[in-house]
Amino acid sequence: MLAEAKDTSELMVDLAYAALYFGDPDMAEEVGELEDRMNGLVHEMRAVCVLAARRPQEAEEMASVLAVISAIENIANDAVDIARIVTHRLGIPRELVADLANAEEVSHRVRVREGSHISRRPLSALELPVQTGMRVVAFRRGRHWITDVDGDMVCLPGDVLFLRGSPAGIERLRELAAAPRWEPPQPPEDGSISDLDRAVDVLVEMKNISEVAVGLAYSALVLRDQGLAAEVRHLEDRLDEMEDRLQLWVLRAAAPDLDPAGLRGLLQLSQAAEDIGDQAQQMVWLVEEKEELHPILAIAFGETDDVVARVPVGEGSLADGATLGELQLDVDPGFHVLAVRRGGRYLYRPRGHVQLHAGDQLIASGPDEGHPVLAERFGFRLVEDEETGEKELVPLEEAEAAWPT
Repeated sequence: MLAEAKDTSELMVDLAYAALYFGDPDMAEEVGELEDRMNGLVHEMRAVCVLAARRPQEAEEMASVLAVISAIENIANDAVDIARIVTHRLGIPRELVADLANAEEVSHRVRVREGSHISRRPLSALELPVQTGMRVVAFRRGRHWITDVDGDMVCLPGDVLFLRGSPAGIERLRELAAAPRWEPPQPPEDGSISDLDRAVDVLVEMKNISEVAVGLAYSALVLRDQGLAAEVRHLEDRLDEMEDRLQLWVLRAAAPDLDPAGLRGLLQLSQAAEDIGDQAQQMVWLVEEKEELHPILAIAFGETDDVVARVPVGEGSLADGATLGELQLDVDPGFHVLAVRRGGRYLYRPRGHVQLHAGDQLIASGPDEGHPVLAERFGFRLVEDEETGEKELVPLEEAEAAWPT
């Protein structure tokens, strides 16, 4: 249930932003439907936690589970607040829609056409996260929504796929779907930068930072990493400062000739992004205070759609000396880089110009099927123990000697 709740909350956030981007009320309504599912999950999980704690030690560990459940529930509530901008028609400036197209991760939709590479094939055979760096988060088949997406799902002509991932993968995705060329929305170019432009830029940055904070928080819980927990706290502090600046610029932008409806949407979006950062901080508080963490947290978050991988840069590997832009990990194997650890410090949300060196450690999230490819790029082979099922990274030279192909 924890794994399902995490995936559902992330799906809700993805669909909420997508509804905003495409101005799609049906997609926004689906977020409300998912909220009902989330409420049921949260109730059941809390009941299980109460029944499972029979001794003081178990109660302390279950308290950590309850704290994470509460944070996941609040992230889902933030997604509902974002979707309400569409359902309640609060409105947003068109500059924001254009800027969302340049976010680190974007939502996209494409219709399956008869005769395309995607048509009448299961998702597992398509390997879209590896091929395009984008993952399917929902289907629309006629008027019916499918949000419980698995690899056995067959794409039929007429289906509308909603995906999430790197904007660099959109062109390849549309080629596979035989869709027309995509021209993202462009902001008006009058050569001037207004307070509204500044507010929009800050909001897109807040969106990126809040999503990274959540990813790092889950990583900190799985890895019990104090450094990652400290980085999440730093990001949450930045979100607080950015929300203050955004509010000031929105108020300055409230000129008589500007529709205030869009400004309401900006303020609600900023509040939701800031609160998502707060929930990430609540999760890592458990790590910072060295609270007893129930082992179910690491198990559950290891079973979600995306896996969190920590991979060192092997000397002489393809990654050694390459920039993140050159590696294009978000396109193939579909991993989103959360942070790079170098010399005991973390570079969060590193840009494409960051060059990797032997000894660096990459923390990234992505599809489980892309994990072996990621490991090989960094000079390792991902080996699974047949008895325990645990996976470990073995240098390629050692792996080839022990397990020759």
